[in-house]
Amino acid sequence: MHRDCPLILFGAFDRHNFGDLLLPHIVAHRFARRQLTYAGLVQRDLRGDGGHRIEAITRLAAAVGASPVDILHVGGEILTCSAWEAAVMLLPTAAARSIIAQLDTQLPERTAWAQALLGVTDRVPYLLPAQLFANARHVAYQAVGGFDLDRTAPAMRAEVVVKLKSATHISVRDQHTQAILSACGVTSALAPDPAVMVAELFGAQIEARCRRSKLAALLSAFPGGYIAVQFAAEFGDDQTLMQLASQIQRITQSTGFGVVLFRAGAAPWHDDLCCYRRLVALRQDTSIALFTSLNLWDICAVIARSRAFIGSSLHGSIVAAAYALPCLGLLRPRELPQTSKQTAFWSTWSPAGLPAAVPIEALADGMREAMATDPGERAKLSKRLVDACRASFPSDLG
Repeated sequence: MHRDCPLILFGAFDRHNFGDLLLPHIVAHRFARRQLTYAGLVQRDLRGDGGHRIEAITRLAAAVGASPVDILHVGGEILTCSAWEAAVMLLPTAAARSIIAQLDTQLPERTAWAQALLGVTDRVPYLLPAQLFANARHVAYQAVGGFDLDRTAPAMRAEVVVKLKSATHISVRDQHTQAILSACGVTSALAPDPAVMVAELFGAQIEARCRRSKLAALLSAFPGGYIAVQFAAEFGDDQTLMQLASQIQRITQSTGFGVVLFRAGAAPWHDDLCCYRRLVALRQDTSIALFTSLNLWDICAVIARSRAFIGSSLHGSIVAAAYALPCLGLLRPRELPQTSKQTAFWSTWSPAGLPAAVPIEALADGMREAMATDPGERAKLSKRLVDACRASFPSDLG
């Protein structure tokens, strides 16, 4: 019966963000025997960047009609992504800046604009709108995130709770999110983010990307090895970039490794290429390089071939850990460790001791500690995460 019933993978992979593009590949491998459809809030084709062809969930529901479907929400921090945030991140950069300038402080107007753009009235649109599908057999959530759900508006949090209480399976990726949901009367299981399986499932494909011209040239430029570094647009002011450049210089001097900068997302509110170029200009030496490809598998390869990872991207650190590499999260300016999704994830799944994420001023010292960790222990952690992830998928979806 499963094979006759489509399985819709629903998530935020309708925009360019490293983790969101990667997750459906992992989940699709687990449900390879099912008839799969990939859905987001809008119709997009991101296959050129290694993603999928995405159907708009509202159009898909209309096309399906009364036919039975199963729906699996595919990871990411979707429990706290508002309609406004979702809509802005689906725009081209220039259009996003324009609409933010117009509406950012006007809550009713921006909500109305976002709902009109998305074609739904939901406050939390990456959670399936109620009654959208006439015959949804199973509605499941796999390793979703929402570590700051307790700080969202009450109406938004109430919508999340109502939607989750009608689900047939819920797993979350960190204990903090699980505790918040429990306090709201929602029971959930713990499951590692599916990206922990990337090396096991796609190692050969990622290695093949390393032999392509752009990556091959990059690797040859750093025969002694390099550290992969990523940071979000919030790091783009002059003072923060100067601090980051200073810490990176300390790291390169102490390790002898180069640094390769890369973006983990090109959608609005993700990574800004201009900021990376300004950082390179501050250094003006050959120990730092900027890799500009936005292809999902190139990004994986840059991390996989590195000696360590530093970044604000949770999925950057998860992919590094999948390859048993030292990794260190980078806290955004004025972000506290307890409000970081990297801290929430790694405090759940990694042995206590080393910090999951540090502020910029502690970056060099934190990286020294991370690189001193035992490679064998890192490999054991990688395997434990893969085993836990494999066992976590809902069995009633086939």
